[in-house]
Amino acid sequence: MTRPSWSLRRTLLAGLLGLTVLLWGSSAAIIYVEAQQESAELFDQSLVETGHLLLSLVENDLRNRGGKATIDLPLRGYPNPHHYLRFKVRDAQQNVLYRNDGALNTSLSRSAPDGLSWTTIDGQQWRLFVLWDAPRQLQLLVLEPTSHRDDISSRFFYKIAVFGALLVALATLVIWWSINRVFRALRDSALEVAARTPNDLGDVSLHGVPSEVHPLLLAINRLFGRVRHTMEYEQRFTADAAHELRTPLAAIKTNLQVLQRARSPFERDEFIVGLGISVERASRLVDQLLTLARLDPQAGPATVLRQIDLAGLLAEQVESWQEQCAQRGLALKVDLRPAPCLLEPDSLRMLVRNLADNAMRYTPAPGRITISCGQHDGASYLRVTDTGPGIAAAMRERVFERFVRLAGAHMHGSGLGLSIVRRIADSHQASITLAAGEENRGLAVTVRFPPA
Repeated sequence: MTRPSWSLRRTLLAGLLGLTVLLWGSSAAIIYVEAQQESAELFDQSLVETGHLLLSLVENDLRNRGGKATIDLPLRGYPNPHHYLRFKVRDAQQNVLYRNDGALNTSLSRSAPDGLSWTTIDGQQWRLFVLWDAPRQLQLLVLEPTSHRDDISSRFFYKIAVFGALLVALATLVIWWSINRVFRALRDSALEVAARTPNDLGDVSLHGVPSEVHPLLLAINRLFGRVRHTMEYEQRFTADAAHELRTPLAAIKTNLQVLQRARSPFERDEFIVGLGISVERASRLVDQLLTLARLDPQAGPATVLRQIDLAGLLAEQVESWQEQCAQRGLALKVDLRPAPCLLEPDSLRMLVRNLADNAMRYTPAPGRITISCGQHDGASYLRVTDTGPGIAAAMRERVFERFVRLAGAHMHGSGLGLSIVRRIADSHQASITLAAGEENRGLAVTVRFPPA
């Protein structure tokens, strides 16, 4: 037994979970970048507003104090003042007027650009904001460490990571539950089929299965139906064949028994002729049984049709029909006109042979048989008429069933000829109609083929 090379359950889980992680990761990256940009803009705006406020306070203090000495503003109560804003206020001669803790030893270039910029101090990057008053007599320099922004970004990143991990775990559980629910229905159906006996071909239950699995189980039920139909057909076929073979075999056995007790060469020759007729009848029955079995639509691939002129195919058999009719004392009329249609030559020859043979066997001499073909309303047809006893209207549909023979028929037969004709016509998607023959006598069999 070949082991499965891959698991649909694991494939679905990996695909759906991978897609979930990819979508979440992409979304988280976009959100993180956008948050970084928004955070930077907010920090810059706060830095600018702080700078303007500090410069206003310094201008006001200088007007009130009027001094030039440097004023240090310590940051008391903070564990590490160097992690906060540093600022200096210088005059036009670059003399420091105000500064806070941390800005004592901070050396800044006098050519620092106005507005916002980046600068590096002792290997650390700082955000710098430079602002002059209106007469450009006071210069304010405010420094903000990037650690503020980095701390916020780190906390935001960790929160996203934790949320993502929880989301992936939840998605894994939901996806796994959903997949298991689908496969539970398949597993239940598989167990139901596995528990059946070979003769139990009932439909698989469709209750509670997902809509996506429904077509698969429906196809399995159709397959079971076809297998059930085939088994029933084979059982009926075997029973009917056994019943029909019993008669010729009994005749053969009787002729052999009588032949063994023959009292003269004349009697022996007579019984040998009867034995030959019984063997021929049994052989014909077996041949027709095998033909009918081969024509069963469940027994093999569909018939391959190709476009052929029906008149040309019938013309091949005219000479043989003439010889047979002459031997039986029958008149034959053949009227073949162009009739192109989609055919399978071998099976159609069999159809024509059965129709012609029936007409010859059941038409007493002197009788007339007409075989014709042509086109009517764009469709091709084949017609075989005779002047025999015909078939009553009530029996014209039943004669297509297997082993059905008309009561009072004077000719031996198997009752399979018209069944074979119907089966071949069905494989060509053709229709068959039975009607009264010429002058309301005999039988007319018409096979109409669909337009090519």
